[in-house]
Amino acid sequence: MEKQQTSTLWGGRFSESTDAFVQRFTASVDFDRRLALHDIRGSLAHAAMLARAGLLSAQEHAAIVAGLGEIRREIEQGRFEWSVELEDVHMNIEARLTERIGIAGKKLHTGRSRNDQVATDVRLYLRDEIDAIAAELTRLQQGLVELAAREAATIMPGFTHLQTAQPVTFGHHMLAWNEMLERDYARLLDCRARMNVSPLGAAALAGTSYPIDREFTATELGFTAPTRNSLDSVADRDFAIEFCAFAALLMTHLSRFSEELVLWTSAQFGFVNLPDRFCTGSSIMPQKKNPDVPELVRGKSGRVTGHLMSLLMLMKSQPLAYNKDNQEDKEPLFDTIDTVRDSLHAFADMMPALTVNEATLREAARRGFATATDLADYLVRKGMPFRDAHEVVGKAVAAGVAARTDLADMPLETLRGFSATIGADVFEVLSLEGSVSARDHIGGTAPRRVAQAAAEARARLAARTAP
Repeated sequence: MEKQQTSTLWGGRFSESTDAFVQRFTASVDFDRRLALHDIRGSLAHAAMLARAGLLSAQEHAAIVAGLGEIRREIEQGRFEWSVELEDVHMNIEARLTERIGIAGKKLHTGRSRNDQVATDVRLYLRDEIDAIAAELTRLQQGLVELAAREAATIMPGFTHLQTAQPVTFGHHMLAWNEMLERDYARLLDCRARMNVSPLGAAALAGTSYPIDREFTATELGFTAPTRNSLDSVADRDFAIEFCAFAALLMTHLSRFSEELVLWTSAQFGFVNLPDRFCTGSSIMPQKKNPDVPELVRGKSGRVTGHLMSLLMLMKSQPLAYNKDNQEDKEPLFDTIDTVRDSLHAFADMMPALTVNEATLREAARRGFATATDLADYLVRKGMPFRDAHEVVGKAVAAGVAARTDLADMPLETLRGFSATIGADVFEVLSLEGSVSARDHIGGTAPRRVAQAAAEARARLAARTAP
């Protein structure tokens, strides 16, 4: 086997160098270097604490701050040279710091381990990404709510089992999507609150004998508090799993939205139109306009759910405390973050640009006897027991199916043939407008209730972004 030199940062105990393949196999720098700026931020807080505790001189602290600042600029400008031999982002930065400032760079690791260092870095990184995802989620919700307000009175068929059920409004349907995202947003905030504690100072697993100040570093890094147990601090990946659980459910919701958009944009439905910039064509069929954005988001939902399962399986058999297995948490977490952020961005751009085919929606609502329940309710209000009314309307629908005539289009004499209780006022409830307007309660599809619900949702979203 090909041999390499042992790392100068941890090799004192070893009598032979690490095999080159093993070195590449165990290295994580190719993917964990995205944590670099958060690693530097954590190191700056740790160095400040060491100086306050008298473990670094003022000169050493100043040298570390200046050296890390220059390394940060090298990374931001793409000038930093990453080395697989140095395994990970932490050792690459520490080695470069020591190269720049000498022995003071070696003192930075006093009172910490890579175990609490990486746990801190990932939390800092994920916290920033959660904030960015929350902003994209809010932007998508704002687009949905504005679309709902615009289409508060636009009638469309509501479905169960993908069969015509009752008339609703398009705005009501959009607000249903928004409710799903509202729960997602609350879960995201819950996840952020639970993960926002600092493991820094837990060291390898048992804490440290140095006089460190964990409250100071937690405050410096914007955490609400230090973690309470050093073993759990370095072993815990619940926060990553919880984020991926949020992400899997969010992507499931986006997949359901996507499925409806794919159906609605088809020639068979024709309910809505997506702008060309969100679609692609076919290399062989010139008429095609494919809804690729919704289709891709629908497909990516499975990928994110897979990452959740990967993390659950990663952690299920690990003893306390840190194990090398935990290196495998980053790639699924990072890909989940990227996928969720990009999917939300695409949807947030797409939804405000969607146009609704009102006439097509109305015609679709007229098919499938969508106001049959309204006729049953009408008979109940006239004194008929509901089960009897259900049977009467069922017979009327059967006759309508045979004659290919909607209930609203039947002559009064025909309707009275099913029940003498039916009067001329029946057509008020059999109309599409009458049907949706009758659902005039909280959560109902009456246009005035939809407009009110959209206004309330708009206010909630505005409160999120208020200074």
